[in-house]
Amino acid sequence: MEITVKKISLKDNYNYDLEYWLSKTPEERFKAAEELRNRYKKYLGNAYTGFQRVYKITKRTKS
Repeated sequence: MEITVKKISLKDNYNYDLEYWLSKTPEERFKAAEELRNRYKKYLGNAYTGFQRVYKITKRTKS
């Protein structure tokens, strides 16, 4: 991954992050997201259990 540095004013409202990521291919964006996910997994250590799943139990009533 190539490191890019750009100095900007805090008063500047232009979204440089969006411009940067839109300039990348989908494969590069996916690899970057996967790298961040893996770093986060290492940070959490054994507490990481994967994606949280949500279940909703509903009760059917007779109409």
